[in-house]
Parts: sequence; C-alpha cells; structure tokens
Amino acid sequence: MNSWYKKFASQPHQPFFTNGIVFFILFITIFAFAYSNIINLDSSLLTYHAYSLIFVVFIQFFLGFLFVVFPKFLMQSEIAVSEYMKQFFIYLFASIGIFLSLIFYSKITFIFQMILFIVQIMSFKLLYSIHKKSIMKDKNDTKWVLISFIAGLISHFFYIASNLEFTNSYMLSKVAINSGFYLFLFMIVFAISQRMIPFFTRVMVPNYVINKSSKLLDILFLLLILKVILLSFDNPKLNLISDIPIFIFLVRELFIWKLPTFKVPPIVWILHLGLYWILIAFFISIIEGIFAFINPNFFFEKVVIHTIAIGYFVTVLVGFGTRVVLGHSGRKIETKLFAVSVFVAVQILTFIRIFASISSNFGLNYIFFIELSAILLVLALIIWSFKYITILVENEKKVENISKWSSN
Repeated sequence: MNSWYKKFASQPHQPFFTNGIVFFILFITIFAFAYSNIINLDSSLLTYHAYSLIFVVFIQFFLGFLFVVFPKFLMQSEIAVSEYMKQFFIYLFASIGIFLSLIFYSKITFIFQMILFIVQIMSFKLLYSIHKKSIMKDKNDTKWVLISFIAGLISHFFYIASNLEFTNSYMLSKVAINSGFYLFLFMIVFAISQRMIPFFTRVMVPNYVINKSSKLLDILFLLLILKVILLSFDNPKLNLISDIPIFIFLVRELFIWKLPTFKVPPIVWILHLGLYWILIAFFISIIEGIFAFINPNFFFEKVVIHTIAIGYFVTVLVGFGTRVVLGHSGRKIETKLFAVSVFVAVQILTFIRIFASISSNFGLNYIFFIELSAILLVLALIIWSFKYITILVENEKKVENISKWSSN
C-alpha cells in the first residue's frame, strides 16, 4: 500500500484527475436519478447540478493540470508532493461531504462548501506564489489563470452567501453561477487551451506557426463580464449585445490561428474540435436571442451552457487527460480506435444534449432526452476511465514492467 501511495501521489495530475472523474460520474448519476424520481434530493437543482460541476468537479480536474504545467510555464521547481496532496485530501473530504449532504441533509452542505472555498484559496495562493517567484518576462497566460481564479473565489463566496438563511438570495446565486461558469471555469479552461493547443499542434506539425492576438484574453474577459451582467436581466434579447461581439471576436481569432485540423492525429484534432464547440455555443446563443424577437415561446433550456460544458469542457478534458495520462506514465502518446471512439462519442453526446434542450418544442419527452444524455455521459466517462484512469491508480510494479518493455 505504501508503494502504491507513493506512485499515486508522485505527480499532481494523478490524484486530482482521479478525484475529478469520480465525482463527475457521481454528480451526473444523481442528476439522472433525481430527474427520474429514483431518489429525492434534499436540495435544489441549481445547488447539486450547477454548483457541483463548476466548483467541485471541473476545477479539480484542471487543477491537476495546472499543478503540473504552472511550474513549467514559469521555469520553477515542481510543487512538493506534501503540498498538493494536503490539498487533495481536503478536496476529497469536502467533495464527499457535499455529495452526501445534498442527498441526505442539505442544511449542513454549507460547512463543506466553506471547506472547499478555503482549500481553493490555498490553491490560488500556491499558484500565485509560483507566478510571483518567476523571473520570466512573459507571464501573461499565468496572470489570466490567476485573475480567473480570483473571479472564481468571488463567485464561490457569493454563492455560499446566497444560500444562508439571512440572505437566501436567488439573484445572488444566479450571478454567482453565471460568473463562476464564464469568468472562472470557462476563462481558466480557455487560458490553458489557447496556450497548449497551438503548442501541441506545432509538436505534430513542426512548420505550423503559432499566431494569436496579443490581447486575446484581455478582450475576451471584458466581453464575458458584459455577458454575465446581461444574463442577470433574464432577457435573451439583451444577450445579443455580448454574444455577437464574442462570436465575431472568436471566429476572427481562430481564423488567424489557422489550425491544421486535418493534418494532425486524433490526440490533437480532438482539442481543435473543443475550440470549435465554443463558436457553435455562442452562435446558438445568438439564435436564442433572435428567437426572443420572432418566437419568444421557443424553449432553449440552458442549451448554451451545456454546449460549452459538454462540447468544450468534456472534449478538452478527455483530450488533455488522455495525452497527460499517457505521456506521464511512460507510454507512447497515441490514439488508437478506442480513444477515437470515445472522442467521437463525446461529440455525438453534445448534439444529443443540444437536442434535449429544445426537444419540448417539438412535443417530445424532454425528461427522456435529458436522462438519456446524462446516462450516456456517465457511460462515456466510465468507459474512458477504465482505459486511462486505471493507469493513474495502477501499482508501481506494473509501471516498472511497462517502462522496461517500452525501453526494449
């Protein structure tokens, strides 16, 4: 057991990826069970679905990635095992507490939310200390990760405050969720993506030239602030004010990137697809705004957020995850039929979730399609985990045998 733990804790992505995937599966599973009335949750939909995915699930996965790449970005020494594993166990404890309390007794959920909030402050301080120590001239990407993290801490605090008995503010919780999604989670994932995806592309296509706007993250963050403000009015018509500029800006940006999507292997083109889903999501949001004028009764049911969450976040998650797991375990970074099948399945799943959001407009069973998309997502995550997460938790002896085989 001691040998296994040393191997499991030897790299930051291993415990955090494992935690992220396990709780992703658990929270989506209870979401499906709640919709089908198999279980009755002692909490609201907003709490156990939106909050858990933004502040509990996705951030742990990408923290595992940040704890690996932040020191490399900034030419600093690796984070000490004791430092990130201490945080891992706190994240694990808080995640279990939130999961169980939402099912059995939601009045104590805020205790675990506060613990989660505190450990996220610890994560920010750790990343900031690495950023501050670095003498690198170009620290723009890590700066924006930290700015996004601060936005996340503010959003998280607002959400916790909104659910206290003396506030109980639906508006505050709504602002917290919207800012948490766009200014925290989306910005962190995009900041990582715009740094790593062009780099991975150049590794596979050496003559590819990375070309990005110098103020890409600055402009995008300001536009997303505008979007969060407009979302507070609950009027899709107003969203056009932010969505059209965001869509045009990102289309122009990806155009100048000139990504050679058809010249790279699946381990890279899947990341390109993730970026394209951002454009699709904001295009759908524009359509929703237009429909608010011509057909206001057409129901879109959070389609934009789910398109980004599944199409972009999950696609990037499995893309980055597959690459990092293979590369850091001494295996050859390649994508065989299994990985490609999972990649394609996530894309199909995104279309199913988009259709689920609008299915009620055609007289179809909305609940059925929501449950179907949730179940398929859980199955995709489980199937991917059996292949790749098992690598993170395998014993040391097996890893040594693989390394010897690879060297031979």
